[in-house]
Amino acid sequence: MSKPICVTCGVQYPDSAVPPPDCPICGDARQYVGFGGQQWTTIEEIAAKHSNRIEQEEPNLHSIHTQPGFAIGQRAFLVQTGAGNVLWDCVSLLDESTIAAIRALGGIQAIAISHPHYYSTMIDWSETFGGVPIYIHEADARWVMRPDPHVRFWPGASIELPGSLTLICTPGHFDGFQVLRWPHGSERGGVLLSGDQPQVCMDPRWVSFMYSYPNFIPLSGASVRRIVEILRPWKFDRIYGAFPHRTVRSDAKAVLQRSAERYLAAIEGELAR
Repeated sequence: MSKPICVTCGVQYPDSAVPPPDCPICGDARQYVGFGGQQWTTIEEIAAKHSNRIEQEEPNLHSIHTQPGFAIGQRAFLVQTGAGNVLWDCVSLLDESTIAAIRALGGIQAIAISHPHYYSTMIDWSETFGGVPIYIHEADARWVMRPDPHVRFWPGASIELPGSLTLICTPGHFDGFQVLRWPHGSERGGVLLSGDQPQVCMDPRWVSFMYSYPNFIPLSGASVRRIVEILRPWKFDRIYGAFPHRTVRSDAKAVLQRSAERYLAAIEGELAR
C-alpha cells in the first residue's frame, strides 16, 4: 500500500508492501482503535470523498479543515508573516486545490505540529512546499511514524520560528506537547494556537485539559499547574483550539486561569455541586 494512513487518527506511514499490523499511536492509552478494528487508507482514497475548506479566521490567519470530517477532525492553520508562512498542525488530505490555495497565500516556509495525533501527512506537506522544516519537540520523537530528514527535533522550553512566532513546550497530554504563540494576532493582543492543550470547550468561555480525550482520562493537577505556569509570562488575548468554532475570542489569559481553577477544584473534589 502506498504510504498507508490510519483511518482512526489520520497519521501516515512509510511505503510498504502491506500496511503495518497496527498503529502505535492509536494503540496508546490516549487514542483508540476504531470499532471495526485497524483500518488503512491512502491520500488518494481520502481525496475521492473529501475536500478541504480554507477560511480566513482573522487577518493573516487561515484555517484548513477537511469536510466531511476525517479521522480526528482537527483543523490546521496557516499563519502569514513577513518572514514567511508557518503551517500549524496538519490535516491528512493534501490535494491539488489545497496546494493551489496555499500557494496563492504565499506558500509554507515552516511547519510545526502540537502533538502526535496531528502528525497526519506532514512529510507530504513538507515535500510539496519545497522540503520545509517540520518542528517537533524531541520528547515526542518516538511518535514520528514516518521518519524523514525534514523533521527537526528541538530541545528545551521554547524556540523562535520565522515572523516572531514562538513554539512553547507544555508537557501534559504528551511529553513534548507544544503550542504556538503569534504575537501579532488578535490586533496585536497575541494569539495562542493550542491544538488540544488547553482544549477550547464547547462553551468557548472555558478551556480544559485531558491526558486522553476519547478515553476520559484526566490530566493530573500537577501537570495543569505546570502548563499554566509555563504560559504565564506569554501575552495572548485569543486562543484557537483544534476544532472549528473552538475559539476563545478575547481575554484568553483570564479564561485559562479560571478554567484551570475550575478543573483543579473538580479533580480535587471541591467543585460546588
